[in-house]
Amino acid sequence: MEITSTLFTAKAIYVGVIFAITLGVAAYSTYFERIIAAFMQDRVGPDRAGPFGILQPLADAVKMFMKEDFIPSQSNKWLFIVAPCLSMLTALMTSAVVPFGDKLDLGNDVFLDLQGIDVNIGILWVFGIVSLGVYGILIGGWASNNKYSLLGAIRAASQNISYELAMGLSIIAILMLSGSLSTKSIVEVQQNGHWNILYQPLGFVIFIICAFAECNRTPFDLPECETELIGGYHTEYSSMKLGFYLFSEYINMFISGAVMATLYFGGYDYPGYEFVLDKFGMNIAALLGVGALIGKALFFVFVFMWVRWTLPRFRYDQLMGLGWTGLIPLSMFNVVLTGATMLFTVNGEGSNWMTVLLSWVGVALMLVVTAFYSQTQYKKKKLATA
Repeated sequence: MEITSTLFTAKAIYVGVIFAITLGVAAYSTYFERIIAAFMQDRVGPDRAGPFGILQPLADAVKMFMKEDFIPSQSNKWLFIVAPCLSMLTALMTSAVVPFGDKLDLGNDVFLDLQGIDVNIGILWVFGIVSLGVYGILIGGWASNNKYSLLGAIRAASQNISYELAMGLSIIAILMLSGSLSTKSIVEVQQNGHWNILYQPLGFVIFIICAFAECNRTPFDLPECETELIGGYHTEYSSMKLGFYLFSEYINMFISGAVMATLYFGGYDYPGYEFVLDKFGMNIAALLGVGALIGKALFFVFVFMWVRWTLPRFRYDQLMGLGWTGLIPLSMFNVVLTGATMLFTVNGEGSNWMTVLLSWVGVALMLVVTAFYSQTQYKKKKLATA
């Protein structure tokens, strides 16, 4: 009973710490996005609230709390309130299956897994919760009783469905390599530098493009396209309801980065992990692993921000065309390529480096064929219009 009580308390503290880190990262992502935007556009950026504008997120929070909480008279009141809460809830629940570290030794043969819940269907949990996230946007747009909000909600729903298919297909190749749906097992397979990015370069590119679309980030931010839809699905929202929508987007960015680090970049693995484990013990190695995973996730948050101020927004037909006619066929090709490399290396007792070589050669051949086909189509169109 004492061991169970100790483990429960430790797990509760761990969940609280991860929750606080997630909220803190989301809050200060708004600050760093402004800093990065100012740097790329040669502007000053936030510099009023505290030294270097470091208190800007607190000023934003005060502003959100102090603004008038407006509910349109012709809206569905309860759904209007529930929608942003649902977006926030689903954004936070995704992190439950992300293994932020290995294990901590609490003494008396009590070990704490640095993971919210270790289920054997962790990837399905991620996709299930992500799929539910679109309901927060869809319900919010519909309940607002505003045509611009409704159009933004419909765009978000169709966009998420389109890109979840390609994302799911890209994950199949990871499952083939690891042989498990558990996120913990996927990380354990990648230990000692055998990161999946070496074996799945095409799968990673597909996944990160789909992550941009799932998070409604530029160049896939059509659901909140201000040039066409004023503000999109959250046009009628104000105060902390609007804050929940904006906050959930930044939480999704951080969690998406953590999931990408888990699936493709070894999770909590880092160079010298075995040395630290032997020299300083399990706890130090595990805590450094937590730092490594959070660092990888923050790098992807930076990539999200970098792309926002680099690429222009797609037209909606381009967005849907890329999802259905571009990424889905590429995902299917990646599954076939992964199966072929496993057939000719793993079953044939080939080396890991042979698997890596065949994976990259397959991607290179695909790029050559695609470029040749695109050039041929371009010449045909040019001749037709001549």
